[in-house]
Amino acid sequence: MAKALIVDDSALMRRHLKEILATKGGYEVLAVRNGVEALAALESFAPDVITLDVNMPEMDGLTCLSRIMAQRPTPVVMVSSLTERGAEVTFEALALGAVDFIHKPDGTISLSVDRIEAAILDKVKSAQRSRPRRSTGLLQRLRNQAEGSPGGSPGGSGATPHARPSAGSTLPALVGTGAVCGFGIVMIGVSTGGPGTLEDILPAFPADFPWAVVVAQHMPSSFTAVFARRLDEMCRLPVVEATQMMPLKPGVIYIGKGDADVVIGKRATGWVVNPMPSGSQYPWHPSVARLVDSALHAMPSEALIGVLLTGMGDDGADAMCELKRKGGRTIAQDEASSVIWGMPGELVKRGGANLVLPAGQITSQLRAWLTPFPAAKEDRLGTRKS
Repeated sequence: MAKALIVDDSALMRRHLKEILATKGGYEVLAVRNGVEALAALESFAPDVITLDVNMPEMDGLTCLSRIMAQRPTPVVMVSSLTERGAEVTFEALALGAVDFIHKPDGTISLSVDRIEAAILDKVKSAQRSRPRRSTGLLQRLRNQAEGSPGGSPGGSGATPHARPSAGSTLPALVGTGAVCGFGIVMIGVSTGGPGTLEDILPAFPADFPWAVVVAQHMPSSFTAVFARRLDEMCRLPVVEATQMMPLKPGVIYIGKGDADVVIGKRATGWVVNPMPSGSQYPWHPSVARLVDSALHAMPSEALIGVLLTGMGDDGADAMCELKRKGGRTIAQDEASSVIWGMPGELVKRGGANLVLPAGQITSQLRAWLTPFPAAKEDRLGTRKS
């Protein structure tokens, strides 16, 4: 029987999570009140998966998580509030190696937990099967703790492991075959394990990247603005949350607003990215399938590249198969580098991936496909890239 460790300072929350995981999930469960007790239970209880509250007395969730990843790496699902501060701390936790997060209920806990019971079970079971990703921020956080500095605090300098290069910095040029010129869109679909993976991939995009990038990351709406700001601090390219209709511009990364869908459209002035109310026919939001389908209706397929990254389920797999069939290009993240090889694995199984690559090679391949970058070329929107 798999073991689940619940770490939460709320007795009511511990009781509800224990009932869900033990009675309905079939887990052997141990529930403790704080991070100190959690660390003591790591070896004696040896959990297969952990739910970890962000805000606790004696030892906060981030400190506890960093110790877990150093002492006995275990899949962790964070329990976080849907506030801006909760989002900031959650992204720091994901950078430290947490697999996913659960929204901490507001108001009446009993009613709120009942509403998200299925999501809790799905996230915990998926996390148990996942590969906890290597933390990019763990070593520095442990150093900061040892030195007594606050550098690992959420929202501070410690939250951005990749410094933004100067405007004139460049990366080594790559040579690609079948290079594509002019304006186009790279569409990235991602779910569980996505924030940390995107923080590895997007900062590697060069400042002169010639296409727009649109990201559909399954995430609640209260988190995507914080995520976009966090990525903007890390990346050479500007990163914005698509909260309203915006013209698509080369060299800009657009993050689809959470709990909605993001679509590509054509207007008299050019192509646009547009947030739309979440479609009931799509089970996940922002929907990768809806993003790719809309782009195929709005643009030539040769001006589109689809990238499917780590995540549960199969969102976007069929749409990217159609993109490949129509002459577009697709990349699936490989199993070894994925936290959960659901979405990219389905794309591979259905024959829709032109390439299957580790996360660390995806940006290089995109650059190779889009080499040479035109030094100054009129794109199809009528704007000039420099």
